[in-house]
Amino acid sequence: MSKQLLPLLLLSALGFSNAAAQKASKSTRAALYSAAGKKAKVYATTANTAQRLSPTADLVFQPAEQPLETQICVFVDPGHTFQTMLGIGGALTDAAAETFAKLPKPQQQEFLRAYYSPKDGIGYTLARTPIHSSDFSSDSYTYVADKDEALKTFSVKHDEQFRIPFIKQAIAAAGGKLTLFVSPWSPPGWMKTTGDILHGGKLLPQYRQAWANYYVKFIKTYELLGIPVWGLSVQNEPMAIQKWESCIFTAEDERDFIKAYLGPTLEKGGLGNKKLIAWDHNRDLVYQRASTVLDDPQAAKYVWGIGYHWYETWTGSAMLFDNVKRVHETYPDKNLLFTEGCVEKFSLDRVTDWALGERYGMSMIGDFNAGTVGWTDWNVLLDETGGPNHVGNFCFAPIIADTKAGKLIYTNAYYYIGHFAKFIRPGAKRIISSANRDALQTTAFRNPDGTVAVVVMNQTDKPLDFQLWVSGQGATATAAAHSIMTLVF
Repeated sequence: MSKQLLPLLLLSALGFSNAAAQKASKSTRAALYSAAGKKAKVYATTANTAQRLSPTADLVFQPAEQPLETQICVFVDPGHTFQTMLGIGGALTDAAAETFAKLPKPQQQEFLRAYYSPKDGIGYTLARTPIHSSDFSSDSYTYVADKDEALKTFSVKHDEQFRIPFIKQAIAAAGGKLTLFVSPWSPPGWMKTTGDILHGGKLLPQYRQAWANYYVKFIKTYELLGIPVWGLSVQNEPMAIQKWESCIFTAEDERDFIKAYLGPTLEKGGLGNKKLIAWDHNRDLVYQRASTVLDDPQAAKYVWGIGYHWYETWTGSAMLFDNVKRVHETYPDKNLLFTEGCVEKFSLDRVTDWALGERYGMSMIGDFNAGTVGWTDWNVLLDETGGPNHVGNFCFAPIIADTKAGKLIYTNAYYYIGHFAKFIRPGAKRIISSANRDALQTTAFRNPDGTVAVVVMNQTDKPLDFQLWVSGQGATATAAAHSIMTLVF
């Protein structure tokens, strides 16, 4: 029997007509990817060198036989696709906006190009901003007067000085479009059991509707001011009692608030199309929160996906990626979004620490391979103190502004993020990228334009030669010690 007839017969046996079977067979063949005759462009960032997202020599694919057990390989299969990329970006906070305003105009433009230009920078497409103050504000504030349950005094005048102009400039630098989601750190203190916007506490039952209305007021006000809002999370870090703005929602609290108040209020306010994100806290409890919320159909119908952070206890590579993967496996119709991460305990003498970037690389690879559709860094910019922060919770950002000298300091975290953001664009679909040695970490996506971007990271102290293997075609490459590389073909 002809080999060509076999797929047609199988398709016919499954109920396809002969014509449909031929069409499906052609479609299947068209989906097969060949790297034959192709070259891969390589960009690398390497410790103890000047390489920072630097182009290196192209790789040439040639026919490759069965790899040996002794070979190190990265196997890429563009024929099988998984989640679709939403975007990669960072948070536009009060701290970032205030720091940006202190920079000279040339450095402001440099900053905007560095983050938002896909050609001259790393092409951020995703952003987050707080609903009123967070710890990364110079002070605590809200948008209403005390006890104004009707929200008649609602005003974002505070944000008009720094944050709103900053967000607008970021949107313009990104080409006029930036996928922005918003998050509250706490309701106003008078809405809480503690009477305090700081130090945890819970939302009082009598203010649940007023608090739901607050989200709607904020989104509509920002949109009237020319800042489109794509989505929102229910509560930043709902299981953390912090010395800064914080509020506790148990899983049941969040579930009930979504289904009885926030979801219906968004719909009634004409904002039912906004993407609602639950949890917005660490990977450690992500499954418990997701299952509690999503197993309730009345809550789940309002929820676009589950957001999470990286601040759980971790050592080495134990960043609990499997917890994220379990949510993806159990609720494949919902989305996963990394909503915040940064390296804490800022010190100016650590801005050259290579481990900063490697933590980002490890997290992004693990999160994408677990099914995540987007990845949001915390502050896009901080000053030379790791702030401003009104409670002294100073942290790192990928770019630090020396406001005294009027210059920008690029940590290697900026470049590590760039190996993903610059080459893996919105609409890209994750494909298989699998290393046969755990010394190499890898993920890969196929972009809407057909290009394949493979990220390979080596955290070891030794260079590792490997073969990039794609459907019987191989290209020889080297991952330098403590490096990250993106191979594009």
